[in-house]
This record gives sequence, structure tokens and C-alpha cells, in this order.
Amino acid sequence: MISEAYSSKKRITKTVPLQSDLVVVGGGLSGVCAAITAARSGLKVTLLQDRPVLGGNASSEVRLWSLGATSHMGNNNRWSREGGLINEILLENLKRNKEGNPLIFDTVLLEKVYEEKNITLLLNTAVYDVEKGEDNKVKTATAFCSQNSTTYVASAPLFCDASGDGIIAFMSGASFRMGAETKEEFDEGFAPNIKDYGNLLGHSLYFYTKDVGKPISYTAPSFAIKNAEELPRIKNFQLGDHGCKLWWVEHGGRLDTIHQSEDIKFELWKVVYGIWDYVKNSGKYPEAANLTLEWVGTIPGKRESRRFEGDFMLTQKDIVEQRDYYDAVSFGGWAMDLHPADGIYSKHNSCTQWHGKGVYSIPYRCYYSKNIDNLFLAGRIISASHVAFGSSRVMLTCAHGAQAVGEAAVICKEEGLLPRDIASKGNIGKLQLALNRNGQSIPRLSLQDIDDLAVKANIEASSTLAFSGFAATDDWQILKFGLAQMVPLKANETYSFEFEVDALEATNLELQLKSSSACTHFTPDVIIDKKEIDLQKGKQIITFTTTKTQAQDHYSFFCLMKNEKVKVRLSDERITGLMTVENKVNKAVSNFGRQDPPAEINVDSFEFWTPERRPKGKNIALKMTTPLLIFKVDNLKNGEVRPNSNGSTNAWVANIADKTPTLDLKWHDKVGIKTIKLFFDCDYDHALETTLMGHPEDIIPFVVADYKIKDGSGNIIKEVTGNYQAINTIELDQAISTDKLTFEFVKKEEHIPVSVFKISVYNQTL
Repeated sequence: MISEAYSSKKRITKTVPLQSDLVVVGGGLSGVCAAITAARSGLKVTLLQDRPVLGGNASSEVRLWSLGATSHMGNNNRWSREGGLINEILLENLKRNKEGNPLIFDTVLLEKVYEEKNITLLLNTAVYDVEKGEDNKVKTATAFCSQNSTTYVASAPLFCDASGDGIIAFMSGASFRMGAETKEEFDEGFAPNIKDYGNLLGHSLYFYTKDVGKPISYTAPSFAIKNAEELPRIKNFQLGDHGCKLWWVEHGGRLDTIHQSEDIKFELWKVVYGIWDYVKNSGKYPEAANLTLEWVGTIPGKRESRRFEGDFMLTQKDIVEQRDYYDAVSFGGWAMDLHPADGIYSKHNSCTQWHGKGVYSIPYRCYYSKNIDNLFLAGRIISASHVAFGSSRVMLTCAHGAQAVGEAAVICKEEGLLPRDIASKGNIGKLQLALNRNGQSIPRLSLQDIDDLAVKANIEASSTLAFSGFAATDDWQILKFGLAQMVPLKANETYSFEFEVDALEATNLELQLKSSSACTHFTPDVIIDKKEIDLQKGKQIITFTTTKTQAQDHYSFFCLMKNEKVKVRLSDERITGLMTVENKVNKAVSNFGRQDPPAEINVDSFEFWTPERRPKGKNIALKMTTPLLIFKVDNLKNGEVRPNSNGSTNAWVANIADKTPTLDLKWHDKVGIKTIKLFFDCDYDHALETTLMGHPEDIIPFVVADYKIKDGSGNIIKEVTGNYQAINTIELDQAISTDKLTFEFVKKEEHIPVSVFKISVYNQTL
């Protein structure tokens, strides 16, 4: 029993001091990735999250699917899904949760953090105070946990603000912006008319419904709106839509999205319950008779509040022109996506999205405060203009950049540096190399890893695929849209393509060979050659031999233009680095086949050629007279772990008939080996939305599941079964000395050959 007499003095809650190497505030995807990255390299991390679960807007509390550069596979950003730690999380979620249950995704994130013994995780713990030192650094962050009535005082030499609203950065006095800049400040043509369009993006609140199998009535609460049928957005509603498909239920851009957040939420509740009243009781949705509300969000998904200033500010031209900087550490590719401030009440379209031709780099200088010396920035609060923020704000882009923050914190700890110090040209390479070793895939950045013993090895393969086409199957596709086979072609060479069509009647078919105007993107905006073919009714073999050549090595697009009277024969074979795309529409991301923005906003016009999700998206049963030698073993040593737009697959691929392909890495003398890393193809072109949508497979079919590694004496040093991750890191218990490593792979998919992007070998633990 506890009994305590009356006290005339104020009682103080239990207070616990916490000392660590890094304090991360905010447990969304960004905070999770920053914390795990730092912890895996030995830093002691305190992770403070003010909600009962991790994930932020991706959690079961909000239920927004996490997306990034792939943009629902609705843009021209091929093989652009974010790599590294966030990709590991996505693949784990796919394995356990391909249906997209947000509750399961909660557990995936919680487990990832729980497994890191260097992380002290505090949920339901909100930071409310900051102490600064005289040296312009954060000394402590004070937080209160509502569930255990405990105050925590967290101190560390380094802090990372990933809180969404920037509570640490704000309270410590860091310079910030909130709202839209004028067009003139950064020469941004897409900057909105603030008076009409508004300053800020609003919050959204979602709901789920379910069919209970019998009619069920609904009485709306008194606070629900009574005029839902008058909402400009109500035309967007389709019965059966729930969760984040209701992103357009948005409000708050005219208000203070921080201090009036609760007011915004209550207005969204009024709207949600009013919409459901309209659906159930207006008589316009008789098929809703058996439906009931299963879940309504209790906290809204917040899009925008403060953005803090770093030593660099990302702007519209960086995105449109795919500018590269010496300190690139991450990338983005979502459209510049702005919403009218009046949200669901606005007369404007629900959003205005303009895509770039390709992915853009994000400099490291965006990820720390230019005022507070020991403060990293992660998530949507990084240094960006309002327009650029419209792209960089999405969760997978935020999480990918947060891995750079976590890795930078490691270097700061190891070398006694502050965040700004790493931005120097002498230090930034250390960060970039550490990130790329873990699959960050910083675009258009060529790095040499002098510690990688595999680069010095002679590599031999049991077989290597020389691509001369895809085997035909009895599957045909009507050309409802233009269909293109993407293949990497060389400059100044001509090619011959053979394929089979079935014409429903005599007609003409236009063929084009397209390429891209720059090696920074995969947008087919240049016609290299074209030809019009007269077709007779029925099946026939067509040959297209080019007479013109492209000026640079590049991925090219062999295009069969739209003709609904024609079918083309397909193949069941799928090969790393080769795919088809269509000139089709994806309204979910404002893709209508092409974009033609107003000239004054300074955004490019171009066509969209985008993929279909499996099991669709098959390759054309194409034959080429000259085999393409695009899968050589030397690709394993070039440091790349996905195809890039300069025309390299960056993969070794075995012959499709080779059921147990092998790779031998040989050295002239024995080398010491402690760590081995393998990088497999996890189909970086497939968007892996975490929630709601669901996916056709729980394992990406290109990933090698089973393999053995043997030393020069034939001893098995590692056997792996059931792998589904892109990156396998093998830390040997004891270092070995050998002049040879043999990798024996098992082919599991009949129509997919074994492929590997990269093998790295080190003589130390990484």
C-alpha cells in the first residue's frame, strides 16, 4: 500500500534522465529510419514518439499508404523505388502483409525498432521543452509520457527533429518558413497565387466501411454537416472507396496547421459523418443499405506546417531540371503536388500535380539546421521551398533521406564532427559511400569503394545471358495504348526487331524507336526512327530495322503505337532490367498520357510511358538479330544496384535454362574475408504501397531465395534459404582466408533467370 499525506507544495512527476549519442524526436517513417540506421552502427539512440504506435501518417492511426518516387507507377521514373533501409521495411511488409493491413504494418515497424538493442523507444511521449547551451546547440529535450506519468529529460551531443511540425527545431530557435513563397523569390513558376489558392496544404481524415450482410440504419451526430451534396468534392466519392482513397477529404489550409490542428480535425469529423449521412440517407446510394462505418480516423494526416532552413534550399528548378549536387545523399520523384488551401470546400481541383521527367537529387545540406549546430532535420520539415516541398514531403522520400541523417550521425560520433562539417567536400564522400554500401542508390553518383575486395577479383560465371529476345507464348495484347519494350541500346548502332501481330482487319501500324533527351531520366521524348507498316488481316511476322541511330548509350523504347485493331504476341519471360511500358492514363497521379502545363509555370511537357503491375506488364515476344551483351559479370563490380538511364542494366544475369548458376570470385593471393554483401533484384520499379492497395505477390519473383557460398576448399561458409530481401549482409563469426569464393544459386522461377546486381567482400565488419 502507498499512503501519502497532504502536501502544501506542488508534487513533481517522476523524472528520468536519458543520455544517448543521438536523440530522435518523431516516430514516423523518417524518425524510425534515422534511429535504426544510427543504432545499427553502434550509436545509443533515444527515440521519442508522441503517439502509441510508430509510422506517423503510415500508421494504423492515419492509414495513408507510403509512397515516393514511383508515384503509384504512374510516372516515367523507372526503377526508382527508394533503396536501403526503407526498402528493407517495404519488403518485410510485403512478405507478411501483401494485403495492406495497416495494423500489421504497425507491427513490422515496431519489430524493426524493438530488435535494435541500441534504441530506447518511448511511445506516447511528447516533447514539450528544450534547453539550449550557449554554444548554439540543443542540450536536452524534455518530454512527458501520458501513460506512465513520467517526465523524461533526454540529452545527447546530437539531435534529429523528425517530428513533422519541428518541435525541437522550433523551440531551439531555428529559422523556418511556413506557407508559400512568391514566384519571384526562387523563380518558381508553379508557386501558387496565395490569395486564391492559399498558403498551405490541409489535413485529411479517412474512414473505412464494411458490409454486414443485412440492412443497417444510420443516424448522424448533431455536429455532422447537413449539406454534403453541395460539396464540390462529393463527385469524387464512389461507394466502396475508403481509407486513403479519400485523401481529398481535406481541410485546414487557411488555418494554422499546427496550433489549430484540433479544430481542423473536428471540422473533418463533421464532413466525414456528414458524407456518410448523405450516402446512407439521401436515397442516392441504395446499394449502401448493408454498409456501416467500421473505422473513422481520430487524428488527421497532416501534410504541411513548418519547413526549416538548412545551408541549401531545394526549389522547383532542382526538381524539373534534375539538378545534381556534390553532396547528394537522397532522391525524390513524386510530382510537385500542391492542394488548394480550402480543401474539400474549394472550387479548384483537389490537387495540381506536375511531374518531372526523372528523379532529382536531394543535397545533404537540406538535412540540418543552418542555425542550430547539432540539429539534424528529417521528414517533411527539411530545407525546401513550398513548391519543392510539394514533392519532397511524401513519406518514402522522407524516410530515404532520414537514412542519410542516421548515417551522418554515425560519422559525427566517430570523428567528433557536427552536422555541417560533413557537408564539406572532404567529408561528404564518406557519407555517400556508407549510404551506397547499404543500397541508397544515390542517382548519377559514381563512387569507388577501395575496401571492396570483390572489385579486385576475377569473376567467372557458369553462364551469362546474351539477350536476343523473349520466348513467345500464346498470350496476346490489344494495342489499346501504345506499347513499348524498353531495351538498353548503344549509340551509333542500328538494330533489327522482329515480332508477331494479329490484325483484326487490314490496317496500318506505326512503329517508333524512342529515346531520352538526357541521361538523367527515362522519359522517351526523342523519336530516333519510325516506320509505318501495312498489315493484312490475320497473324503476321513484322521486322523493323532502324536506319537512324541514337547519339548516346541509353535505355530506348521500341514502340508499337496505339491501334485497337491489332494484337501483339507476348512472352511469359521476365528478365532483370527489361520491361514494357504503355502510353496510358493513371488519373490517381494526374497522368493523362501526357502533361502539357501552362508555359508560364516552367514545367516540361512530355508523354507518360508507364508499366502495368504484375501479372500484367508482360514483355513483347521480340527477337533481335544482334544479341545485346548487357548482362556481363563485370556489372557486379561497377557499384550500381539497379538499372540506370545511361543504358546499363548493372546486373549479371544467367542463362534462363541454367537452373543452378554459379559465380566464382578468384584472387591471385589469399584474402581475409569477414563480411559479404549480395544485392539482388527486388524490382525497384514496383511501387510497394504499405496500406490498402495490396500486391500480387508476397515475394518479389526476381529475388534469389536460396544459395550457398563456398570457400576455395569447397567448404560451405553460408547457406541461405527463403530469402526475400534485396540486400543480404553476411557477417562471418570468424574471418576466413581464401583465394576463391563460389556462389551457388538456385533458380526458382521457370520464366525468370537468376540475376545479381552486386557482390561486395570486405575483410572487416561493416
